[in-house]
Amino acid sequence: MDIRIIKNPSRGTLDILMRRKGSLKDQVPPVCEAVGLVQGRMIEMVVAADIAEKAVGVTVEDIKGSCPQNMILLAIFGDTAAVEDALVQIKQEIEGGSRYL
Repeated sequence: MDIRIIKNPSRGTLDILMRRKGSLKDQVPPVCEAVGLVQGRMIEMVVAADIAEKAVGVTVEDIKGSCPQNMILLAIFGDTAAVEDALVQIKQEIEGGSRYL
């Protein structure tokens, strides 16, 4: 699993993500101060989405790759602190193997 954060993403970066997200392209998440990117196997992405969705103040989107039927990348939008917290939770719970085992 690979995890990255983009703080204060550029308009171009947001445009790329909006074009490739799973939900309506014209619906921009309410807060885009930071974007967390999580990439991995399908099973990890489903668990990561669950963890992130339970975090406060973030919006989670699946980002389509070259094979639209495969969810291999998540974008987590929100304020910087909320995105950082969600990413820490994902890393701890998936790599630490806590409640999802």
